[in-house]
Amino acid sequence: MKVTAGLSPGLEAGKAAKILEDEGYDSLSVAETGHDPFLPLMLAAEHTERIGLSTGIAVAFARNPMNLANLGHDLNACSKGRFTLGLGTQIAAHITKRFSMPWSHPAERMREMIAAMHAIWDCWHHGEKLDFRGQFYTHTLMTHYFTPTDIEYGRPRIALAAVGPLMTKVAAEAADAMLCHAFTTPKYLTEVTVPMIEATLAENGRDRGEFEIVATMFTAAGDTEEEIQAARDRLRTQISFYGSTPAYKGVFERHGWYDLQPALNRLSKEGRWEEMAASLSEEVVDAFVVSGSPEQVVDQMKTIFAGKIDRTSLGFGVKDPDRRKALIQRARAG
Repeated sequence: MKVTAGLSPGLEAGKAAKILEDEGYDSLSVAETGHDPFLPLMLAAEHTERIGLSTGIAVAFARNPMNLANLGHDLNACSKGRFTLGLGTQIAAHITKRFSMPWSHPAERMREMIAAMHAIWDCWHHGEKLDFRGQFYTHTLMTHYFTPTDIEYGRPRIALAAVGPLMTKVAAEAADAMLCHAFTTPKYLTEVTVPMIEATLAENGRDRGEFEIVATMFTAAGDTEEEIQAARDRLRTQISFYGSTPAYKGVFERHGWYDLQPALNRLSKEGRWEEMAASLSEEVVDAFVVSGSPEQVVDQMKTIFAGKIDRTSLGFGVKDPDRRKALIQRARAG
């Protein structure tokens, strides 16, 4: 199992990426939160030689296929084939109110967006005429002046974030990897996500060995009971926040908690955040959170993920660099 790490944006992103590479991480990713996720990866590409680079995730519908195709191509060329374009949809309110972009039929739109990028890259890399005409996107003009020439490393891989069945199917049909949301449980991953990916790959004649499943768990790691409990308390709040989202209710329902998501949603609309966290039982927290010492957490994650996923992140920090390296190797070991 490969191990990825998060990279913080900023002027020191290049140096930080080199440290992650030297510690043995297989890949690093930059999330789109308060900063652009692409710019730090250019610094990372310049300062590293081996480690994989990805957005984790970039908000797809805040952009268009041509824009993403350009960014993906340039980062893959500059990193000599090490870049993965990690995409996610975000939710309607953010797309329409924060980015002032259109929102409709997210699964169908995402499938078409990926197809449009493939058409653009085929034009650049294989000289095919650009003639993409879809329901949401149309790309029919490309001249030599706007065609990249640094094409020796080909197109980047695409990883798609998904939770629900519709987007999971799109990932297995059209992308090269799927990024499982941390709001998942071993039961949901084993009984829903992985079987759906494998069935969809088979239906489309795709090789499971060429498709990557990336997943992690909420982890409460510490060397004392107090540290572990503090981490569990923070995660309880995070789980209650994610759990209030209607799109994620299927995870609760797989465990038979049919009333939990609507209840959390009502509390969130009333701004009763502390009550949301307090409403989660220990049984619910245990279903989502792996707890223990860092070594115990890694071992539990390996047991949960064995034979199911291809890449994970540790999800917790350890100050001692030698211990971090040992934990990375522990996670990667068969």
